Amino acid sequence: MIEIIVNDRLGKKVRVKCNPDDTIGDLKKIIAAQTGTKPEKIRLQKWYTIYKDHITLEDYEIKDGMGLELYYN
Repeated sequence: MIEIIVNDRLGKKVRVKCNPDDTIGDLKKIIAAQTGTKPEKIRLQKWYTIYKDHITLEDYEIKDGMGLELYYN
C-alpha cells in the first residue's frame, strides 16, 4: 500500500491509500468517494503531465508520499 497526497490548490488536501498496480482511473474513483465529486470531473496532473486513466501508478513511477495536483473539469 502506498499513500498519495492530492491537492486541489483550493484548500482541500486528500490523503489516499492505494496499491501501486492500481490505475489512475481507480485512483480517481477513490478520490471521488472521499471528496464527493464525480470521477469523470477529476483531472490529475503533476506540472504539465496529465495522467491518463488506463495507465497504472507503477508505470507513471508514482511512489509513496508523492503529491499530485487535482483539477476539476
